[in-house]
Amino acid sequence: MVKLGIEVKNMRLVIITPDADGGFVAECPSLPGCMSEGETREETIENIREAIRGYIAALEQDGLPVPGEVESEVLELAV
Repeated sequence: MVKLGIEVKNMRLVIITPDADGGFVAECPSLPGCMSEGETREETIENIREAIRGYIAALEQDGLPVPGEVESEVLELAV
């Protein structure tokens, strides 16, 4: 991992897919229901980052446990 001089508190796998109507949709599998969208890939990334922060903040505010990142493997398969 390259250190960029910033503190990284939490790493999450995010899946970004093109939306059928244009734009992109992003989801964070380790946080069920945590999704966002945007017109561009960059906007979608910023929106899902904000959604993840809000999701975790809401859990902490309610005194609920924050799920850890699940060990994931990303594959692209030809079928």
